[in-house]
Amino acid sequence: MFNLTFLKLNKIPILLAFLSVVFYISFAYDLSRTDYLKLITLYLGLFFLFYKLIQLQKHSINFLLVIAIGFRLIFLFAIPNLSQDFYRFIWDGRMILEGLNPYLYTPESFILKGELPVFQALELYTGMGELNGSHFTNYPPLNQLCFTIAGLLAGKSILGSAMVMRCIIILADLGTLYFGKKLLERLKIPVHHIFWYILNPFIIIELTGNLHFEGLMLFFLVWSLYLLHCGKWKVAAVIFACSVSVKLIPLIFLPLLFQHFLKNQSVSVFKRLKNPFGFYTIVGLVTLLFFLPFYSSQFILNYTNTVALWFQRFEFNASLYYIAREIGYSFRGYNEIAIIGKYIILLVIAFVFLIAIFRKNKTHIQLITGMLLVLSFYYFTATTVHPWYIATLLLLSIFTRYKFPLVWSCVIILSYLAYANAENKENLWIIGLEYLIVFGVFIWEVVIKKGHSSRVAL
Repeated sequence: MFNLTFLKLNKIPILLAFLSVVFYISFAYDLSRTDYLKLITLYLGLFFLFYKLIQLQKHSINFLLVIAIGFRLIFLFAIPNLSQDFYRFIWDGRMILEGLNPYLYTPESFILKGELPVFQALELYTGMGELNGSHFTNYPPLNQLCFTIAGLLAGKSILGSAMVMRCIIILADLGTLYFGKKLLERLKIPVHHIFWYILNPFIIIELTGNLHFEGLMLFFLVWSLYLLHCGKWKVAAVIFACSVSVKLIPLIFLPLLFQHFLKNQSVSVFKRLKNPFGFYTIVGLVTLLFFLPFYSSQFILNYTNTVALWFQRFEFNASLYYIAREIGYSFRGYNEIAIIGKYIILLVIAFVFLIAIFRKNKTHIQLITGMLLVLSFYYFTATTVHPWYIATLLLLSIFTRYKFPLVWSCVIILSYLAYANAENKENLWIIGLEYLIVFGVFIWEVVIKKGHSSRVAL
């Protein structure tokens, strides 16, 4: 790769990669999220470079792979600068190593009593913030396993724990590249599409940089989808359960799989029904098995209440919900999130089953497109849409004709402008601009271009 002939023939891509390295170093080691002008400039610069690199080198898979790994390794020794969540990850992992169930206690409950259950408790509590520290953890068991491994290998070092978790996420991305590439080949979609995910600065910054474990969840999800395409549905169910046990979001896709399993018309109805129910049973049992070490009645209460908070209390970077909230203000004079949140849950469930029943989800591309649409609907109506949530949409989109998640992965950086002020208050004009762009592309692709082919190469 690095011989003279390669250098002569690829001067521009190498220059673009070098500029990306400079930008990533600045992003990782010399950026505060309150410095919004630098944040936006670096991010948009990286996005432009990323787009040009794939455009110029989409047939040079090895080159794209090398720079994708190299960009991630730049963050290896960096403390996340756009998210505080990793402090909670370290807290949970150290709690488990101390023999304590992280689902039964809030960090705040210890701090208020003057107790320090883990090493550097005060530093970790301060780092995660009062909001995070006052709630029970909502991270599923395989996520907790990663936190525990970090605590076990890194000992008493916060940076060391971040490095271990970062290595896990990088390895997960490589797994996503491997199975994503194989699935693209089986679906006869250009292989370079996987780099719209793997090389995307949004993915590198939010997952590798800020230590969000959507990357591990998506590794298991794409592996499961690949196994399903190979006809190995039992193993696929186990891997799907692993994905759920990192993040709960894949549960929303389960109803779509029912129709997918019924596509084989050459066998009896009984045999066709056996597979989806078998799949659901395996997913349920394996997921419960992962949760079993933490089980108690108090755990169930704490966990369900914590998950409910995302619908009935937290607000960030929402779209349609903010409109409903303003309508509620005009009639009632106060925020009706608790009421609106319940309706959102019912609305999303109804939409998922409508897509599962009335939309064709038999082929793999149809199935993944259905997944993309139901998750998009959920995020369009949700009260909270943190930037890293979009990673799932981005990965699913590479197997479809839709590009609006790619556009969203670019403009999602606007949501970080909320941290440009001391109160972390969102500017609704900025949020409106973000969603105006996203909804514009979405409507163009899903409504106006509805009749076009589902396989359009970039």
